[in-house]
Amino acid sequence: MEKVLLINTGGTIAMSMDASETVKPLDDQAVDKILPFLTSYAEIETINLFNLPSPHITPQIMNELKTRIEQETARTAYSGVVITHGTDTLEETAYFLDLTLSLSIPVVITGAMRSSNELGADGPVNLISSVRTAVDPASRDKGVLVVFNDEIHAAAHVTKTHTSNVATFQSPQFGPIGTISKKHVHYHHAPLAREYYPIRHADANVPLIKAVAGMNPEWLQFLLDQPIDGLVVEAFGLGNLPPAVLPILKQLLQKGVPVLLVSRCYNGQVQDVYDYEGGGRQLKSMGVIFSNGLNGQKARLKLMVALQQTRDVSALQQMFD
Repeated sequence: MEKVLLINTGGTIAMSMDASETVKPLDDQAVDKILPFLTSYAEIETINLFNLPSPHITPQIMNELKTRIEQETARTAYSGVVITHGTDTLEETAYFLDLTLSLSIPVVITGAMRSSNELGADGPVNLISSVRTAVDPASRDKGVLVVFNDEIHAAAHVTKTHTSNVATFQSPQFGPIGTISKKHVHYHHAPLAREYYPIRHADANVPLIKAVAGMNPEWLQFLLDQPIDGLVVEAFGLGNLPPAVLPILKQLLQKGVPVLLVSRCYNGQVQDVYDYEGGGRQLKSMGVIFSNGLNGQKARLKLMVALQQTRDVSALQQMFD
């Protein structure tokens, strides 16, 4: 029988609802209770690594999880790895692992939108689907996968789209890469390329700011006094910003701080098309790096990882093309 490593990190899948209808980590055996349903699909080795709500997850914790996966898969020949995780930052952990793990076996991340004792709890079926995906040979060499609601998503594209719906995880531009039925795991497309960046830590200080109409440059003034390693800006549309914030960005660039531009739209990518003050063409000429369709939170993680490889703006731009 195939062998799967199950790493629990916490989240709603490991929580329960109390009499006042608030969700808390009340039952430290919540995930273990699902294990009997998994044994017909694989031999399960379990590690309870953390029991954290996902807003408590940091890049440093993501890196600790990455290191543990590398250690365990080097020791034992697993067919795949399944990770349970809270949904609020699940996409960020998935993408961080996708960038920093070099494994052929599937790494699947899942969780739940409903706690373990709620009617219609989705944790058990998501976990079963994840184990089935992890042992399926077709899941190899596809990077980190997110499995929710009978769908398989690529870590680079998936995002949480609803606060409470069990179908919250979607890939807006590309859709799921596969689906899970009662009998089969089926892929209909897959990412054409995978990225891998070896890292030593996840300590880079990279803030993320979002453009809004009438943006006041004083809101960003503090960035000039902070020891930041880079900055990600969620711009309007194709990649345009209010003219008022340009002096701050210019000063950051002059200090050698890489500035990365993404769009606050969840479809499409930024381009240096508009030629007016604050338009994409001016930003490009200033030395701002343009991303390739990543959302702000994922672009931040990639810049944190990329800065361990180089600080050269041209090289960074190539990584984000």
